[in-house]
Amino acid sequence: MAPVIWGLDLKEMQWYKFGNSYMWKNRDYHLRRTKFIIYQCALIFCVVSESLGTAALSDYVDSQKFVKRLDRRIYVYNNDYIAVASYNIFAGVFVAFIFGAAFFFDLFWPERRENKAVRTAWKVCGVLACVFYCADAFALTIITATQCQYFRGDGFTREYAESLLRQFKKDGGTPLCYRNNGRAIAAVVFCWPGFLSVIAR
Repeated sequence: MAPVIWGLDLKEMQWYKFGNSYMWKNRDYHLRRTKFIIYQCALIFCVVSESLGTAALSDYVDSQKFVKRLDRRIYVYNNDYIAVASYNIFAGVFVAFIFGAAFFFDLFWPERRENKAVRTAWKVCGVLACVFYCADAFALTIITATQCQYFRGDGFTREYAESLLRQFKKDGGTPLCYRNNGRAIAAVVFCWPGFLSVIAR
């Protein structure tokens, strides 16, 4: 006999519930298909944005270290992008955690009865997901569109520093302005439909 945890019967966790007939064709529950579509859109778009932003972040950190190894006088300042991409990871993980949990709860236990505290917790988490991802979408867009990395230090010319940065070839290098980085732009592009999906849910 399967255990019952928090009033949820674990025997309801069945593989067949991932099937088309149960997940998409079942009309027994209000807005079931719509919910699953929005859950999956939010999860996919947010995670793809997070992954692309992480790839760009990794390149900027590596290019910073690369230039520092070539000439210790030069510090490539790209901390604004590193910070916003790090926040993008946090926002994406938060959405994935909350919406992933909601997806599985609605899939396995659509008829569950939740007390007032649990319903309030779902609402609070939903509002926080909207706030966190709204801040993420705007910050990521503004920094990617308007900011550029630059060089700090003394005793070198900008042209010399740029020549060192151009030697960093991983993933096509790191352009001075973030808007010229394909991965950074793609992270922004996927961030907005993710945000709209979070709002819709």
